[in-house]
Amino acid sequence: MHGEPLEHADFSNFSYANPDAPKGGQARFAQQGSYDNLNPFIVKGVSGDGVREYVYETLMARAYDEPFTLYGLIAESIETPPDRSWVEFTLNPAAKFSDGTPITVEDVIFSHAVLRDHGRPNHRSYYKKVVKVEKTGERSVRFTFDDSGDREMPLIMGLMPILPSHALTPESFEQTTLDPPLGSGPYVVDAVDPGKSLTFKRNPNYWGRDLPVNRGRYNFDEIRVDYFRDASSMFEAFKSGLVDLREELSPNLWAQGYDFPALRQGKVVTEALPIETPAGMSALVFNTRRPIFADPRVRQALIRLFDYTWIDRTLYHDLFAYTQSYFARSELSSHGRPADATERALLAPFPDAVKPEIMDGTFSFAASEGAGQNREGRIAALKLLNEAGYVLRNGTLVNAETGEPFTFEILARTRSQERLLLTYADALKRVGIDVSIRQVDSAQYERRKQTFEFDMIPNYWGASLSPGNEQSFRWGSQAAKTEGSFNLAGVENEAVDAMIAAMLEAKTREDFVSAVRALDRVLLSGDYVVPLFYLPDQWVARWTRLQRPNETPLYGYQVDTWWYDQDQDGRRGTRKP
Repeated sequence: MHGEPLEHADFSNFSYANPDAPKGGQARFAQQGSYDNLNPFIVKGVSGDGVREYVYETLMARAYDEPFTLYGLIAESIETPPDRSWVEFTLNPAAKFSDGTPITVEDVIFSHAVLRDHGRPNHRSYYKKVVKVEKTGERSVRFTFDDSGDREMPLIMGLMPILPSHALTPESFEQTTLDPPLGSGPYVVDAVDPGKSLTFKRNPNYWGRDLPVNRGRYNFDEIRVDYFRDASSMFEAFKSGLVDLREELSPNLWAQGYDFPALRQGKVVTEALPIETPAGMSALVFNTRRPIFADPRVRQALIRLFDYTWIDRTLYHDLFAYTQSYFARSELSSHGRPADATERALLAPFPDAVKPEIMDGTFSFAASEGAGQNREGRIAALKLLNEAGYVLRNGTLVNAETGEPFTFEILARTRSQERLLLTYADALKRVGIDVSIRQVDSAQYERRKQTFEFDMIPNYWGASLSPGNEQSFRWGSQAAKTEGSFNLAGVENEAVDAMIAAMLEAKTREDFVSAVRALDRVLLSGDYVVPLFYLPDQWVARWTRLQRPNETPLYGYQVDTWWYDQDQDGRRGTRKP
């Protein structure tokens, strides 16, 4: 995206992959919830975990030790001019689908058209920026872009999944299915037990196994994903050896849960692995489409009532850090940094978009005294609520004009979420706000999230070192009106749209960083979420039958570079060349 690629044209493998990793064995992973669909490219249904990653491939492959660099995969070469107004891909003649059918330019053109017209909203948003598609040779295809100046589009097209035109039609593509899909990736779907498990088998005839981007990856003969209804049973399955790997997100379990026989015997190890990407935004999201959250003073009040210090101490053993930015833990964060000249120039047309204390870098979400009272927060919140037209009557906060009580619902998906939300609800009740917590199953949760049928909802937006078009899908004004988008908060803000455009148009890393920080300042100033926490490292527990490379890339551990060690587990599988 900016600068030069880290690898040379003749590189043999990514440094974070072990080219000598043995092939063989089974890896068993876990997901909470269920699935009812094996088509990951449509909004309908809940897609099975791993289908997108293991079965389908893109024209190019991402490098996880660089902020945003792609290398050839289905495409063996790429050409784009300095203004990035078009990109041309030449396909690798060896590329083929798992049924042996060669991948053609017609497949690429079909994939673009069907994803643009029938795919998920983010695909439709990205691919409509292509104004012309041409077959320029037997194995080459060119995409010409509109005049929006979006310099990320060559990379966006490089990450477009390639679908088999001989096995799909636009009509069949739009349907949910539990039939094993046809892709060109390293695995095929081997067994489907709807809602319970999904098993992938490594394709021994995988066309791309010797490419530099794949060497040392996709080492397991079989990958099985088991689904669990609740977090407790999923953890117990890991402890008993039914699941091989667990990324731990609970400070409580990390502090107190990892004392069981297999760990004491050395069969399980726990590791805090480094990660150098932004922590992203974990938050309780206001649906600003709801009248009750339309006034920013109301949102500010509810943020002040969240007692981070007390919650982290009592629920999470003081292991979390409080999120102060949409790009925390990285150079892209605006927190603690005054706006530079480039940021100020970008924000000049929107003088009211950023609060002064956020512009000068002095703002932080307030900590409390940590005793569970949060007196200063309550005083500040009640003042803001009074200004917004709410008053306390007989211990209940009501609209001063209508007498309607201030009440709303928070959706929860897991018991751990529910525990946090009940603590927050208790703090809100102290100022007369009646909050109901509703835990729903994963399918209903996803459905209500996609259709914006909620008042408040927990959500996590991940972040990379090179955020791009996905920011429009998360925060852009058009996405606020598009069901299935990730603009859950309903953000419609001209300054946000302008900062995203500036980010996409940036030609240097310096201009890019300034644009992202400016976007961060506008989002923080909008009070669209109640920020939660982030982990300083990746907490990982694994049975030692799974081994990993010594090097962890910028983006954290990559399980597709791990392998099965028969010596650590003689009960399962055989090692193969």
